[in-house]
Amino acid sequence: MLIAFLTTFNASRKEPLAELLERIHAAFLASGLGEPVVQFSLADSPMPGLTSSVDRVLKRYPELERFVSNASMLPGVPPNRQISNGPVSPAAGEAVAFSTLLAIGAGVPRSFPFHNLSVKFLAPEFGPALPGGGRPGEMAPGVVGDSWWVNGRVRSLAALTIVDADPASKKLPSLPDPVAAVLAACGKAKSTTQVPLAPGPATAPPAAGPSPDSARAVSDVVSDYRARLAEIVDRAALPHDLPSAQERLTDLGQTTGPKKPVLVRAFKPLGYDCRGGTGTFTLRRRTPGNLTVAINLDVGTWSNLLTAGFKVYGLGFTARLPLPVSKRAIQGGQYQIGGAERWQQIVDNLAALVAELDRSFVPAVEAASGPSPEWYKPES
Repeated sequence: MLIAFLTTFNASRKEPLAELLERIHAAFLASGLGEPVVQFSLADSPMPGLTSSVDRVLKRYPELERFVSNASMLPGVPPNRQISNGPVSPAAGEAVAFSTLLAIGAGVPRSFPFHNLSVKFLAPEFGPALPGGGRPGEMAPGVVGDSWWVNGRVRSLAALTIVDADPASKKLPSLPDPVAAVLAACGKAKSTTQVPLAPGPATAPPAAGPSPDSARAVSDVVSDYRARLAEIVDRAALPHDLPSAQERLTDLGQTTGPKKPVLVRAFKPLGYDCRGGTGTFTLRRRTPGNLTVAINLDVGTWSNLLTAGFKVYGLGFTARLPLPVSKRAIQGGQYQIGGAERWQQIVDNLAALVAELDRSFVPAVEAASGPSPEWYKPES
């Protein structure tokens, strides 16, 4: 089956955008892949009345007029004026001299403060085309991004590779050496996400991962636990009787101090590691059947509000449950954290509920789904 790997790399605004583009382009040439196909999108803000970077670029490079359109970069996003050779462009697929893109990149953001900018370096060695390819916003190998956000410019760098994997094998096939060389030139990887796509042309029928019947069985397990969530919370014997979310909304203006040490103390004995900080945390562990259990906590940045979820990932499915902090907050949603003492109580309750889910829900999902391949790790 085809497995997509989305790897995100550390990208710093301290490295000028043009230097980053040139570094990735040079890596393609040095690897032996040759000149990559370059797909670009340089977009103004959808908000009216702001400075148009498109107009500024056209004044300097009038030959780019044929690439201008007013279209949406992503489904559901308002259209905005952009210079692009992507699927929505009237000059889709046409090339522009890479030196021109470098010159434009050198002007970002002072001369050309584009609201969103992306440059995609494409080569067939990175894997077969995604099913339904050619859609706006689709990921592609070697994506460089630069966009405006509330706290200034945001720089991103990611790579998409696709391999044809055998679920019965213990290991994934290696990437071609030239592709590995390009990824190495991208820098230090922050995370990698695996996404199953479809059966590949060279693979036998899956020997691991859920069949349609077992996928339905997993769904039945999730539905059962959601319907009995109040009973599960009672069974977990939460140590603190915390108020409802509505009551907690009046408890504003308090701070907790560092949140991660409390999480580590509570969840490390349960086998979970803890990643993240500031606004989000993810705690994970692996099961004997190669499923990944993840606890996702969004604690806000300035809001001090908690949203918690429990997930079990296997090849081809994700089983999700909410994590209420108390029986009186079982309806879910955001919960006001309050001060350090209350944060400790919230974490104590979450740890007790997770221990119960680890004892009952996770084995039920694993029994319904069967094992996943050893190599399947949805996030790393």
